[in-house]
Amino acid sequence: MRRFPDLISRHILALSLLALVSACGGGGSSNTPAPPNQIGDNAPPAPVTPDFTEADAAFKSFIDESLVFDGISYVVVDAGGTLHTGTFGDHTEDTVVMLASTSKVPAVMTLMALEEDPASDFSMSQPIGEVLPFGGVYADRTPAHLVSNTSGIPGLRQLTLYGPHLCQFSFAETIEFEACGEVLLGVPLPDSHDAGSIFDYGGSQWQLAGVTAAVSANATWNQLVDQYLTSPCELEVFTFGNMWEDLALWDGTPGSLRGQSNPNIEGGAITNLADYAKLLQVHLNGGYCGETQILTEAALAEMRVDRGGVVAEDPVPYGMGWWINTDNPGVYYDPGAFGSVSFLDIERGFGGYVAIDDYTRVDADAPARLVRRDIIPLLQSAFDAVAE
Repeated sequence: MRRFPDLISRHILALSLLALVSACGGGGSSNTPAPPNQIGDNAPPAPVTPDFTEADAAFKSFIDESLVFDGISYVVVDAGGTLHTGTFGDHTEDTVVMLASTSKVPAVMTLMALEEDPASDFSMSQPIGEVLPFGGVYADRTPAHLVSNTSGIPGLRQLTLYGPHLCQFSFAETIEFEACGEVLLGVPLPDSHDAGSIFDYGGSQWQLAGVTAAVSANATWNQLVDQYLTSPCELEVFTFGNMWEDLALWDGTPGSLRGQSNPNIEGGAITNLADYAKLLQVHLNGGYCGETQILTEAALAEMRVDRGGVVAEDPVPYGMGWWINTDNPGVYYDPGAFGSVSFLDIERGFGGYVAIDDYTRVDADAPARLVRRDIIPLLQSAFDAVAE
């Protein structure tokens, strides 16, 4: 366990810093026009698809001018499905990336779906000590506290003080998911606070939420992901692993993913464009994947309620998995330390996901800056133009 700080700290500390400062964190593209709602001579015209030319040009310029990134790709969805996909540099529509913190929204979706399952006793508002078979200093925290970063458990900014808590970043076969959760619950960290008193991003609180859900359901974390996301949404590659101990072992293929027996809840997922597009669409169509409603509209709205901005110490607008953009009302985003970012514009009814597969983090905040400052406003303008 003592070797973890040297191996992991340099990989993980940037996760906190980049995610906290990021507001969202040659090629081709394709448009998929929505079909008309009716067939016949009197049918209304098909909805006009927004023009994504300017967004494509911004992404292409970014890659052409970058000395760090070889490729970038993105997808835009609305309630009806995928509207547009763009790939630039060496990316294709099949490129699979590690998400880092862009895993957070799907993680919360899994928790919320488990809570809404009539066969489940899991509750986002129940103290985790009432669920877990072991006691500890953080037993009075709830899953809602944990995934809104308001649990009072120190976040990633204090990673160098984590000590035995670093088990959550290991893919070693000797580290078991539930056993690591027992350590996280029972070993107090310096500068801990009362639940609901401070916003402190990431870390042990997210892992405890996943362990609590798995124990409550008597399942592994990825079994829950498969049940509530992968199966109903027919996802191809989306799953959780844990590569933080050695990122170099990831070769861009799902087969190289390590740590699935001890998945990292806040930052361990992998995906392709199509999978994440389906997950985003759930937030825009009332919670459906195909004909299956995996989340109610009430649960989706609950994920967007500001919990981090109302605490007394270090308040930051944050829901559960979503950062809240107070400068651009109705916009929510989930950036990751490698540059990937997902986002929603609830008022205009669209969402997007941007993929990056450079894990050096030499300039990992650059894609998130691009999305926040340029891409989202360009997309908003494109949607506004067809709404006029």
